[in-house]
Amino acid sequence: MKTANVKAFGTKATDAPLKEMTIDRRDVTAKDIEIEILYCGVCHSDLHTARNDWGFTVYPSVPGHEIVGRVTKVGSEVTRLKVGDIAGVGCLVDSCQTCESCKKDLEQYCLTGFTGTYGSADKHLGGFTFGGYSEKIVVDEHFVLKVPSNLDLAAVAPLLCAGITTWSPLRHWNVTKGSKVAVVGLGGLGHMAIKLAKGLGAEVTLFSRSPGKEKDALVLGADAVIISTDSNQMNSVSGKFDLIIDTVPYVHDVNPYVATLNISGTLVLVGYLGGLEPFLNTVPMILGRKSIAGSLIGGIAETQEMLDFCGKHNIVSEIEIIKMQDINEAYERMLKSDVKYRFVIDMASLKE
Repeated sequence: MKTANVKAFGTKATDAPLKEMTIDRRDVTAKDIEIEILYCGVCHSDLHTARNDWGFTVYPSVPGHEIVGRVTKVGSEVTRLKVGDIAGVGCLVDSCQTCESCKKDLEQYCLTGFTGTYGSADKHLGGFTFGGYSEKIVVDEHFVLKVPSNLDLAAVAPLLCAGITTWSPLRHWNVTKGSKVAVVGLGGLGHMAIKLAKGLGAEVTLFSRSPGKEKDALVLGADAVIISTDSNQMNSVSGKFDLIIDTVPYVHDVNPYVATLNISGTLVLVGYLGGLEPFLNTVPMILGRKSIAGSLIGGIAETQEMLDFCGKHNIVSEIEIIKMQDINEAYERMLKSDVKYRFVIDMASLKE
């Protein structure tokens, strides 16, 4: 298969900074779309992967799975998009497309394993996939998304991970007008959960450990803020919520939040991978048929649904635009939660 060299930013070791490198992209096949990348969002997963926090990074690694760009070439069998269209690529670039999950538009749960936008086995070129910190990307048409033309393209990029990660549980648990939804944590995921839940007509509450985020949460659309370290405030919402979206990315105690679920309510974890500490008290779960669940991004159809919804309701992420050359500094700022609420790379800077 023919390939082309393109500029990218990546890292070759756990403790090495990201810097400019050259990677290969395959030539367009019959069902492929080539996209010139205009903007790429910066996800916590990018940082975790670059630094091998999860223990499975293969180097060199080029992160980035919140991609918005312009179609520059299409294969002979492509029908959904044409050259010049604005397109998006999220966390998935392939799956088996034949298993029961894929047939149900749940490619994120592909029973043979989905192909991630970066760090997954590349069935076309061998080696591993490279992500959106690069000039262009080539992706199977099925995994390319249409971007609403009325939205700020830079601010659309985080919708392709942070947006769909919170949209999917909102849809799965049937959030609609009048639903009572709470969000734990106000960051890249949390601020999108607030916006999307509010867009669906829910009554939205933010749980925060500190009162400093109250004004921001209300501006984003929250109806109320509960300080989770204040027992009186927590008691005031006991048994209230139909759904809690927990976006906290580190180990934490979920027991206080379970107590605020309504009968048959669910707390869904979208930010943390690993064991829960301290122990999980099952008494309120059993006595109130309450559940703790997890959720992973969304399938392609659901992601397109989310983008269309955002286009209709003019919902985008709150962002800070950076140059590609500032990515290492951005990672350090992410660790300090020093961003409201998502960095987005202007990929034109890669040409400087």
